Amino acid sequence: MSIFEAILLTVITASTPLVIAALGELVTERSGVLNLGVEGVMIIGAVGAFAAAQLTGSAYIGIVGGIVSGGLFSLLFAFLTLTLVTNQVATGLALTILGLGASGMLGEAFVGAPGIRLLPIEIPVLSAIPYVGTVLFKQDLIFYLSILLVVAVNWFLFRSRTGLKIRAIGDNHASAHALGINVIRTRYLAVMFGGACAGLAGAQLSLIYTPQWTENMSAGRGWIALALVVFSSWRPWRLMAGGYLFGAVTILQLHAQAFGVGIPSQFLSMLPYAATVVVLIMISHNRRTTMINTPASLGKAFVPDR
Repeated sequence: MSIFEAILLTVITASTPLVIAALGELVTERSGVLNLGVEGVMIIGAVGAFAAAQLTGSAYIGIVGGIVSGGLFSLLFAFLTLTLVTNQVATGLALTILGLGASGMLGEAFVGAPGIRLLPIEIPVLSAIPYVGTVLFKQDLIFYLSILLVVAVNWFLFRSRTGLKIRAIGDNHASAHALGINVIRTRYLAVMFGGACAGLAGAQLSLIYTPQWTENMSAGRGWIALALVVFSSWRPWRLMAGGYLFGAVTILQLHAQAFGVGIPSQFLSMLPYAATVVVLIMISHNRRTTMINTPASLGKAFVPDR
């Protein structure tokens, strides 16, 4: 394997959890709900996946464990914000803190345990293509699921009747309710889907990216996923491109440290998060310019109802 192929493989591995978690949050926000607890749900999914894999000896059951853990944990957020009508921002932050603390407690018994790695799936013929074959067609199941999810969510949101309902609720929940759409039920399902995606992203961390359990192993990826949703303007294909961009920045700073670039390692480590801030500033500036130069009736950018 060439160094080029090795770098691409590590970029894909680093980008996949960002894409999956952000995709789930995109659907959640399209329904008009802001869940800032993605980081907490992701780490719960990571410990749930690792524990399920350890107890059963199967990495595939570990994937199911991560998805179920994330979906159930996000159900707590849905109950608090949609049924008890608590503040979404405060509840999301509390969910992150709870997830980080609970995962540390639940994962204590698995610290130092050898992980069960999810093995790659080699697609015959296609995997033999030079360069591209090894990178794209000899990957793990979660990578293939991430591509499938991008295609499916894009079709679902913009080509299906239910997707139209979700977007209508996000644009104006009062009008959607007047049309007979069950707003609360739809938002419950959207939040749980977002939680399941975050749980799957966490499973990728503990079964593939670093096949072991380490406390706080999500390392801020949930916050980057939230930024990716804004970066993509709530569009799945843009989100996928942004996810690989941020993943590339993360991996390139690691390679820069390995090659002994004369820059402090702390500065290189902050590059992915600095890039997130820069992108958000650029988006905010472009949106403000568009709103100033465009008539009010044509310049309304999509912002989900909170």
